[in-house]
Amino acid sequence: MSFDEIIDRFGTHCAKWDMMEPIYGVPAKDGIAMWVADMDFRPPACVQKAVEDMAAHGVYGYWGGEGDYKQAICWWMQERHGWKVDPEWIFTTHGLVHGTGMCVDTWTAPGDGVVLMTPVYHAFARVIRAAGREVVECQMINDNGRYEMNFDAWDAQMTGREKLMILCSPHNPGGRVWTREELEGVAAFARRHDLILVSDEIHHDLVYPGATHIPTANIDGIEDRLIMMTATTKTFNIAGSHTGNVIIPNPELRKAFGTRMSALGLSPNSFGLAMTTAAYSPDGAAWVDELVVYLDGNRKLLDAAVDSIPGLASMKMESTYLAWVDFAGTGMERDEFTRRLEKDARIAINHGPTFGKGGESFLRFNFATPRSVVNEAMERLTAAFADLQ
Repeated sequence: MSFDEIIDRFGTHCAKWDMMEPIYGVPAKDGIAMWVADMDFRPPACVQKAVEDMAAHGVYGYWGGEGDYKQAICWWMQERHGWKVDPEWIFTTHGLVHGTGMCVDTWTAPGDGVVLMTPVYHAFARVIRAAGREVVECQMINDNGRYEMNFDAWDAQMTGREKLMILCSPHNPGGRVWTREELEGVAAFARRHDLILVSDEIHHDLVYPGATHIPTANIDGIEDRLIMMTATTKTFNIAGSHTGNVIIPNPELRKAFGTRMSALGLSPNSFGLAMTTAAYSPDGAAWVDELVVYLDGNRKLLDAAVDSIPGLASMKMESTYLAWVDFAGTGMERDEFTRRLEKDARIAINHGPTFGKGGESFLRFNFATPRSVVNEAMERLTAAFADLQ
């Protein structure tokens, strides 16, 4: 497949492109969508074939037998991440935002605190607040364009009302791949404050050369309180399948989660299971390897353009296809630099404050799109800030 192919997504109920004008005011006729985190690429042929085979069969009844599906997950985690998973540990949710909501529902009560390391993926806070829980923002240190953890400050914030902590690993939006030492620090923090630790690892397959993702499950001494969340959806651009996995090694935690799943009558959809089974395969792995090389080229193109504009700085990305760009050096108010992007450059981007404390001067750019589109977007960005150069 060619990642350079332009695929027209307008009129396909595509949130990223069809909702760009209603939400951001960026015109559909010539705007560029670089906000919501999906890619403008088709999935690998093996995934497309799985869907076509289901359509050709023509009967869409209840799905029975998840053996192949769960074995595919186990194979992928062992082969790609060195993590041995028992099929019995796997629960399937309707994506990982739903998985997050299920974790909040299972292990916290209204009024409890849920810890986030901010700035971080905005859906976490949305789900927590909607459930009547308190978002406890533990702000990270921005050390010269690199996020670092600050456990001493975070320890002082804890009140005893906190029951659960959500880790984003790799980190969205900062692109950090956490080191073993950092993950051990998170595990120790969770133990000190008796927190259930939910590790959202949805971006774990999209890691650039020089960095290595370590599953939190491979950190010693955390199994008694660890919930792992993974999915094919970001890796293979199949977010519309709404299929994610909550993987729980500890039997007591597994029983509690399973009880809530049963109480709510939740079960997966057949298309998501088939797509996941097809994706987690040698053919899927070869496609991902090609994808990461392509994304790395886009990343370098975006970084070069951003860093050539005085006052702008792109945080060094070790993972994801989401660039986190700081506009603080321009001296502009947030409304001004956002206006220049949306009105002058006609680019729809995510606004930094939605990611929590520390995001105020940032915008998030999704560069998982054909290189010609990234190049056009960077030319527009450069023109919108021409007065700084």
